[in-house]
Amino acid sequence: MGDDEQSGKFAAIVKVGPKGQIVIPKEAREMFDIEPGASLLLLADETKGIAIVRKEPFREFIDAVMPDIRSES
Repeated sequence: MGDDEQSGKFAAIVKVGPKGQIVIPKEAREMFDIEPGASLLLLADETKGIAIVRKEPFREFIDAVMPDIRSES
């Protein structure tokens, strides 16, 4: 496991701490430009698992589809 700069993909095993927190590996944070304090969107499906993505692409999509709805999360 690890990063593959040519393909733009990364995989790692992380552990859940006692408070339910995980650490996003440095390589993944750099790849996706995730800075301390960044807001991320957690998507969960009982059968497919959990995905964590930057919220900006979803915010842009919502703004484009529903321009009259402006709510900061």
